[in-house]
Amino acid sequence: SEHPQKVGNPSGSQDKVSALESGPEMAEPQLAVDPVATSNLSVKAPEFYPPGYNQNFSQNFSDSSMEDRCDGYLTLAEYVQAFLNHLTEQPGCFETEIEQFAETLNGWVIADEALQELVELIYQQATSVPNFSYMGARLCNYLSHHLTISPQSGNFRQLLLQRCRTEYENKDEATKGDETTRKQFHAFVLFLAELYLNLEIKGTRGQVMRAEILQEGLRELLNALFSNPVDSNLICAVKLLKLTGSVLEDAWKEKGKNDMEEIIQRIENVVLDANCSRDVKHMLLKLVELRSSNWGRVHGTTPHTEATPENDPNYFMNEPTFYTPDGVPFTAADPDYLEKYQELLEREDLFPYYEENGADLSGPGELYFDEIDDEMDPEIEEAYEKFCLESEHKRKE
Repeated sequence: SEHPQKVGNPSGSQDKVSALESGPEMAEPQLAVDPVATSNLSVKAPEFYPPGYNQNFSQNFSDSSMEDRCDGYLTLAEYVQAFLNHLTEQPGCFETEIEQFAETLNGWVIADEALQELVELIYQQATSVPNFSYMGARLCNYLSHHLTISPQSGNFRQLLLQRCRTEYENKDEATKGDETTRKQFHAFVLFLAELYLNLEIKGTRGQVMRAEILQEGLRELLNALFSNPVDSNLICAVKLLKLTGSVLEDAWKEKGKNDMEEIIQRIENVVLDANCSRDVKHMLLKLVELRSSNWGRVHGTTPHTEATPENDPNYFMNEPTFYTPDGVPFTAADPDYLEKYQELLEREDLFPYYEENGADLSGPGELYFDEIDDEMDPEIEEAYEKFCLESEHKRKE
């Protein structure tokens, strides 16, 4: 008779193995499944939201239509904050929902106080929530062109610039303040940089241009940061120049100014004299290197000047590399380029059919390869046999 065997449990736990009935037939063991551990941490927990983000206003914002959203909010602040939080959480919805948001504001913002409140809400979101400065600048640009209210105290763009000026005037004190004060000031600096890049203003002739007052403001902010060269101020300056350096330098050059040269000189002085950390000095040197490469732009010539080897140091950067029969590389920058390249073309004339018709030379029945003798040269064949023998000898050893 067959005797049932107990099923072993790797963990040694007996409660995971079901009891086996005695009898001629073996009972199929049943393994108990451990209960799945569940976490008490909610997906809505504050740990999953950036600092300064208030998720209470946006819980139901994306679940209803834009027309119905106004009915659930008692104040303009609640509605605007809900949309800002929604935009922070889902930046991809900007293009699809910004138009309706502006239309709703046009029906709600009908007084000076409401417009000022709107400006303050957007400003606080852009300077307190990490990574919202770019989206906030885009939002400001759209509203500056689509809000219909224009009171005597100033339209949306004018009130926004006035709010930025309040922070700007405290730049000297902010750069010398405590860590919290400097952190808030640095967020303002980067938001102003995004405004400079994204805020479009129509000129007298209808052309689209950047706000020149922001250009000058960024210049003075850089001076304030370098005047107190602690690590956090210098890091903010590096971020500002990486973001706007190329645009600022182009704008200054159009006016015949040499401001960027003065800034780079100041950076070099900071690297030599300031008591900043080694990592920050390395960041500053990398920034100087970036600017020397024309801010990473390969072709740095002016738009109306044709690039030539004389006026563009990167002219040959993207040129292909060729090789002589001896394996020596050469490019268009080589003095003997034309002679070497012509020799290369003459060698390629051995494959005229491929040159003219783009045929696959490796395929069967091609004109050129059918005429090639497969036999090796005696000297090459002898060297090949010797190589094979040596390789086999080494393998056996």
